This record gives sequence, C-alpha cells and structure tokens, in this order.
Amino acid sequence: MKVDVLEHVENLNQYGPSYSSVKPNWLSRLDERSVLWLQLDKQDSSANTLSEDVLQELSEILDDIDNKPPTALVIGSAKSKGFCAGADIKSFESYDESEMANMLQRGHAVLDRLASLDIPTVAVIHGHCLGGGLELALACQQRIGVKNGLEMGFPEIRLGVHPGLGGTYRLTRLINPVTAMTMMLTGKSVYDRQTKSRGLVDDLVESRHVENAVRAVIEKGARKRRRKFSNFMLNTLAVRRFAAKKMRAESEKKAPSTYYPAPYALIDLWEKFGSSTHKMQAAEIQSFANLITNETARNLVRVFFLHQSLKNQVKARADIQHVHIIGAGSMGGEIAGWCAMQGLKVTLSDQQTEPVAKAVNNTGQLCRDKHKTGAETRDTLDRLVPDMRNDGLESADLIIEAVPEKIEIKKKLYQTIEPRMKANAILVTNTSSILIEKLTDSLRTPERFMGLHFFNPVSRMLMVEAIAHDNTSSDVVERMLAFTREIGKIPVQVASYPGFLVNRALTPYLLEAIVMLEEGIDKTRIDETAKNFGMPMGPVELIDQIGLDICIHVADMLADLLDKPMARIPDNVRKKAENGELGKKSGKGFYQWENGKIKRDKKSANKQETNTPDDHLTDRLILPMLDACVECHRLRIVNDPDHLDGAMIFATGFAPFRGGPIHYARTRGANEIVTTLEKLCQEHGERFKPDQGWQSL
Repeated sequence: MKVDVLEHVENLNQYGPSYSSVKPNWLSRLDERSVLWLQLDKQDSSANTLSEDVLQELSEILDDIDNKPPTALVIGSAKSKGFCAGADIKSFESYDESEMANMLQRGHAVLDRLASLDIPTVAVIHGHCLGGGLELALACQQRIGVKNGLEMGFPEIRLGVHPGLGGTYRLTRLINPVTAMTMMLTGKSVYDRQTKSRGLVDDLVESRHVENAVRAVIEKGARKRRRKFSNFMLNTLAVRRFAAKKMRAESEKKAPSTYYPAPYALIDLWEKFGSSTHKMQAAEIQSFANLITNETARNLVRVFFLHQSLKNQVKARADIQHVHIIGAGSMGGEIAGWCAMQGLKVTLSDQQTEPVAKAVNNTGQLCRDKHKTGAETRDTLDRLVPDMRNDGLESADLIIEAVPEKIEIKKKLYQTIEPRMKANAILVTNTSSILIEKLTDSLRTPERFMGLHFFNPVSRMLMVEAIAHDNTSSDVVERMLAFTREIGKIPVQVASYPGFLVNRALTPYLLEAIVMLEEGIDKTRIDETAKNFGMPMGPVELIDQIGLDICIHVADMLADLLDKPMARIPDNVRKKAENGELGKKSGKGFYQWENGKIKRDKKSANKQETNTPDDHLTDRLILPMLDACVECHRLRIVNDPDHLDGAMIFATGFAPFRGGPIHYARTRGANEIVTTLEKLCQEHGERFKPDQGWQSL
C-alpha cells in the first residue's frame, strides 16, 4: 500500500514542470494545457491538516484564479500518508463559541468559493481523506480516488462534534442521505471500492492512471451530478422525520443523549433543514460552535490527544522482522494473526495442531473484516507459518510466550527455549497477572526479557501494557515500545505490580458487582448503572465476557499480594466456575449466552427500561476503580497520569466523555470523593478505605 501511495505522489510530480511553492502550505504548477495543479503540503507536518492558515492561503489562490482563470483546477496532496487527515483541532482549544462560529464562517466562505468556480475542479485523493479533508474534496465538482489504501470518512462524532465545514449538507445531497447520516453518526470510514459504490468518488483508478483520469474529466468539462430520484425522495420531510426517529433510537443505544449531544444535534440538523442548503449551513456552523465548546467535546478532544501522546512516546525503531509465538490459544493465535497482517513473518507453535489451524482460519477472516484485498490476505497467510517443532525459535527476533498463566509452566518453557534463541533475540511473556520478576529466576539473559500484556480481542483493543523488571535493558524496553507501535497498537509503560495497571484497577469494580449480586441486586440493574455512568458494558456482562475462571484467578492473586483488602468471592460463585458456568465461552455464566450474545427475555428487558440511575450504586462500582488508579498514580506504576487515563480509556472503555479516571476524579473533586469513600467504608467495609494518594491528587 505504501508503495502505491508514494508512486502516486511521484506520478503527480513527473508530469510537466516540477511543483513550486506558491504558498507555505501549497505547491503549484501550471501544465501545458493551462490546468492548475495544487498540492496541499502542510509545513512542518508529516500529514496534512486543514487549518486557518491553509484555508486563508487557498482563498488567496482563488483570488488569483478569479483574476486569471486556468482551464481547470486539480487539488491533491504532496504527503505520502494521504490527502488530508482533517481539521487542526489543537487550534480549537482557545476559542469560545462566538470565536469558533466566526472562524467557521470564514472557512465556509472559502469552500463556497471553491464550489462555485466556473472551471472544472477535481480532487485527486489517495490514502486517508477524513473530516475537513473530505469537506475540501466535497467542495470540488469531481473526485478521483486512488486504489489501495483509500479511506474516506467523517470521524468528528468521536470528538463530540459533527462535520463543521459543509459536510453535513454536501454529503447528504451528494449521496443517499440515510447512508450519509449513518457515516457521520457512526464516524466509520469507507475504503477503496466502497468509496465508489457509495458515490463518494466518481472514479477509482490505479495510481499510474491518475493523469489520464484527470484529463478525461477535464475534457468532458465541468458537469453537475444529477441527484438520483431515490436520493431526492429520501430527503423529503416525511422521510427525514421517520428516519430521524430511528436514528435517535439507535444512537441512544451506544451514545446516550445525556452525555453525548453531538449525534442528536446532527440528526436535528438534517431533520429540520435537510431540504435547504443555506439553512442547514447556518445551523451547522452554530451547532458545531456550541458542541466544540462543551464539556463532552473538551474531554473527547482530550482523549484524542492522550492517544497522540501515547503514540509519540516511542522514539526508537524495533528492528523486528520475525516473531515466533508459543501458544496458539485465543491470545497467542490473535497476536500471531495481527502481527502477520502488519507485514511481519510469524511462526506459530502449539502442542496441538487444532488451535494453530484455527488461528490461521481466524486470520483470514480478520483480513476480510479489515477490508484487505485478496492479494493482501494471501500475503498475510503466507507470512503466518505453522511451526509445531518450534523451528522458528532459532531465527526469530522476538519470541512471545502466550501459554497458561502458571509460573512453573512458563519457567519450564523458558529453560527449554532460551538455549535455542539467537543471541540478540528478545523474549516477552503475554501475562496478565504474574509479576515479571517472578519469571526471571532461571533465565540466562534476564535483561532481554519483559512482559507485553495484550488485551482481548487483540484485533480490536488498541492498548498493550509494556512491563519491565528492574534488570530489563533500556534498549529492550525502547524496542518493545516501538514494536507495539509498528504493529498498530498503543503502548503504556507500567511497573511490575500486582495486576499491573488495568487489572489492578478493573478487578475491584468487577468484584463489587459480584457483592451486589449476592445482596440481591438485579444484574441488569447493576449493568445499567455502570452503562449510565458511561462504561461500554456493565461489570456483570464483562465478567461473563472475560470468563469467571479468569476473574477469580486474578482476584485471588491480587488478594494475596496487595495490602488493601479485596471483596471476598462468595463460595457459590466459585461453585459456578467449578461447574463450568464460566460465561460467554461456556454458554452460561451470570447470563445465558447464545451465538456469542446474551439471551435477554422480555421481562429482563422491561426491567432494564424502568431502572433509573442510582448514585449510591454508581459510587460503589466506580469509586473503587478510581481509588485503585490513585494508588497506581501514587506508586508511579504509570509515571504520567495522562498515560494512566489513556490506558484506562483504551483498555477498559472507561467513559471517554469523562476524560479518564484521574481527570474525572480531579474534576469531581478529590475531597468529595474521599468523603464518599469514607462513608462507604463505614457501611460496607475496609475495601472502600481511601488510598493516601488522594491527599496529593
């Protein structure tokens, strides 16, 4: 994919005279047919973003076009990564609502000028074209996409806003309006062939054919696309009202309106003003300005920058080409498939052939789910090599051990494999609970050993905990942080501590849910309480997802190693695990499961609907998690509190609109939380005793 994108950028530069810098952020050339080719080249940045200075310079270029019109205008990108990654949201932080509205009006004026040009205008799009970048492309009359790696979408909803530079009305008038609204409401991108089938691009070509495709468009002259009759009908008021009702209901399931106003503001825009471009434009500006300055958007933007900060901590290169994985269970098999999909050679070993075969099959399905082409899928599967004799040990740069969570099993394995590893190979364990230093006793080179804790499912979870012990080489740590980034994950460096960070913080939350069940509180009420706070699923359902046996194992380990008391797991719950009622993987746990989903009867569903948020229950569930995070902050388990917040959001789904547990605690007030914990301690026991770290939060 990278070769195609780079080839495309080089292709655009090889025709006629070279590009020259017409503005700090724009390159320009006028070819022999008087076609003006512009390339966005954001200065001092590896990727293009749409900022005020970029738009101001485009306005000045449009002035020149008005004075001396070329025969056509072609807008592309000089960056190999893609067309444009979206707006420069960092610049939004200092604006109040009025200032934001004024800035948006200036941006709209520029794109309106582009859209109204009398000459043919063509956007040539490669790589990512997101947010404001897509709005720039939509202001052109025609769009040509470059195959392989093309991604187009409006992810703004994930930042607590909706498109703000004309996307809401240009997209709903260009393509099927319900499809357009779904794209914006979910924030999901479309890729390659989907961009053509949905009407986002007029043509989809190989990079070597870009020039001919542009010429063909120009020779036909500027043509306005005629709206399909079906699109017109879907945009009538009656249909908008009907569709808007369904959209609100669907949005409420994943983004409650109490905490996430953006989806509902977007639905209101389309429902009320979908038939009037001018009214929808004015409403879009005001709505965006209002949303970006509210607390939800501020916190979601904070989450975006937490993500960037965690990525940017990596400075080294991993220099890992071959990964050998021992243990093809659910974790080892997924890690293997993911690494192969990222371009690494992977050898996968297990004592049984069945899990290895399953891992290969699952990898093929993963490639399809991730929109890989047939050739890319074949290449991925070619890189994933079943290796029942562990032959890959001797040539691998990195060995990942993913065998059962038993210290003696792991130690015995290390004694067998370490003599066969090449001298500079790195060994890591994918443990979720064992202290790293407890595994180093028999290692010949403990300095080349550490932990990488992936989360399940590997293909969807961004976060990886990187755990070193006191003697781990700093070079090894840096390379493993780089490795996680190079395979598309986000590392958080944590100290070796019971439960590390995520399990240490999550376990009290899960255990309190079990205590509540024993008190007779309905499981659906417990889960709804957590979801009303903003968690992606309730703790009882999460226990079933993880597996009751695993939860008991981690809870017992923490109870043995921590000074602070943990909630006791009742005997009848242990009995459930002994009887095989483990949750989703066994079909029965606290819930009944069928085809990977909870079976909910109507009685249970009705009970859910009538439950209202209970502050006391919320505090019982959430405050132990916050207290554990404060403990980890005090003990420097994670050095940077922002990284702690990011890890909890990306690994557990901690309510993103609250900005992370430490941020939420500071916003709510440490003194108020301590008072509440002390009261809970009196009512329910020492497990609620506030950590001393609250004093310095």
